[in-house]
Amino acid sequence: MDTLLRWFIPWELSPAALALLALGAVVYVRGCRRRHTPVSRQIRFWLGWVLMWQAFQSRWDYYAEHQFFLHITQQLSLHDFAPLLIMWSYPLSTLRAGIPLQWRLRWLRPINRNPVVNGIKQILFHPLVAAVLFGGMALLWLIPAFHPFVMLNAPTYRVMNWSMALDGLLFWWLVLDTRPSPPAHLTPGKRVFLPLIAMLPTMAWGAILALSMTDYYPIYAICGRALNLEPLTDQHLGGLILWIPGSFAMVLGSLIALRHWMRLSERGRIRPRTVSTPATGAASNRPAATGP
Repeated sequence: MDTLLRWFIPWELSPAALALLALGAVVYVRGCRRRHTPVSRQIRFWLGWVLMWQAFQSRWDYYAEHQFFLHITQQLSLHDFAPLLIMWSYPLSTLRAGIPLQWRLRWLRPINRNPVVNGIKQILFHPLVAAVLFGGMALLWLIPAFHPFVMLNAPTYRVMNWSMALDGLLFWWLVLDTRPSPPAHLTPGKRVFLPLIAMLPTMAWGAILALSMTDYYPIYAICGRALNLEPLTDQHLGGLILWIPGSFAMVLGSLIALRHWMRLSERGRIRPRTVSTPATGAASNRPAATGP
């Protein structure tokens, strides 16, 4: 029992992470009381919230610093699964209802109308930028020459965790948008294929780690592994987790986006693209016939 309780004690206490997680929970509960939120959405939100809290503020962080495959599991939780579950619950309307009206009028409305904020959103939500950021963010921290510095430098380690979580929330917010375009940033078709494109770099690197006989991350042997595993076994497990469960999260997000695309199509909410042909263009430019 004592061992189980110690699991929930943060390895490195982060007041900022605890404050933001607690604030999100309070606002969400308040929003659920003010508007009807389906139970299925609430379950997905709380599963994602608990997974995010576990990855940030539990004993898991200690094992992630001393075992490669557990580090990969933590990063997939922060970057893929927790943000996917949270954004799959479509929490924005519930969170908005949980924020006092005066705060919304004083703070949220000016921020939403700020041209700088809108410009940043246009850049981040561009499909190419979103795919490169999502796929590249996961690989950046796993570059073998850079990874030892990340693991040994506490501020950089915290930046890694925060950047993975924030990038995941932004990416899945973009992909799981249920609206047609506009007002959504991407068309339904692009939202389906974006996760499949973004997963290619991590899937490839995961396969390399799972099949390679070279130890790319000896830093874990230097710091001491928390579990009694051979270095290559540890790396192979991490590669398999990055390769298969990581790809599963992307495929799941793509299937959810495909379901939204089909629903929008069934309801006739997708605007057909008008393509002008030379014949129609000539007909439109031809003068109307006049009577005798």
